Amino acid sequence: MSTNKADVAEAAADMCCASCGTAQVDDIKLLTKCDACDLVHYCSDNCKQLHRSEHEQLCKERAAELRDEILFKQPESSHMGDCPICCLPLPIDDAGKSALMPCCSKIVCNGCYYANKLRQLREKLQETCLFCRHPISKNDEEKKTNLMKRVEANDPIAMRQIGGMHQIEEDYVTAFEYWSKAAQLGDIDAHYSLSVMYERGKGVEKDEKMQMYHLEKSAIAGHPYARYNLACYEAINERSDRAVKHLIIAANLGYDEAIQVLKECYKAGVASKEEFAAALRAHQAAVDATKSPQREVAAEFCDLS
Repeated sequence: MSTNKADVAEAAADMCCASCGTAQVDDIKLLTKCDACDLVHYCSDNCKQLHRSEHEQLCKERAAELRDEILFKQPESSHMGDCPICCLPLPIDDAGKSALMPCCSKIVCNGCYYANKLRQLREKLQETCLFCRHPISKNDEEKKTNLMKRVEANDPIAMRQIGGMHQIEEDYVTAFEYWSKAAQLGDIDAHYSLSVMYERGKGVEKDEKMQMYHLEKSAIAGHPYARYNLACYEAINERSDRAVKHLIIAANLGYDEAIQVLKECYKAGVASKEEFAAALRAHQAAVDATKSPQREVAAEFCDLS
């Protein structure tokens, strides 16, 4: 059986230090990959420093490729996740379609919330959280008290909510502090809010690099608004191919604005017919996945009230 000599040479080079040529020998001499890319290995920090000038340009190019692989990977779902009660995807437009329980920081869909409320009224039960059964907050002050208890327990969702309250009061510095801590603990909405603050310079100095960092963090985790903003950023910088990729991902998550803009891109010849058709189908599937009879009844009730 023939073997490609170039492949053999490449495999051998992969097992040698890129600077001094020392070969990896089982577990006796271990080589480590370059910190930024996956192209070369080194036997020591000294070799890494000596080889830096020769490898730097190629390293930057490969690191950018690896970053794009992560950035343009389609998330399995939006950052909202599923309702913990019915286990159906939560709508990405959560205004009036879901509710945050301040006692446990769980976000439940309006269908489950409304069904639970009806059951409690019908059976004359105390109004409690449908997840943890804690009594429902009677007023805004009690709601804030419950959220602060969650903040003390290092709950990132509660931190994000308290940060939002300070933003409404135009206390941007305190809002930034809460959102920063929430983002450190993994809250995706907090990352998105920080990107907006860095863009507008409220609560912190304007910083495009930090704005893009938080925007990409939230987009990778499935935040459709962040993904749409990245598309706008790429379009402004005349990188239409990257903008279309972002729009497709946002549309696949069920974001209406993204599919409308993608439609205009198709009309302008920037997006192909196949790309638009596939995105249209995925968008409808994502929207349909958030629907249920319970949610429709709850929506009708909200419209009437």
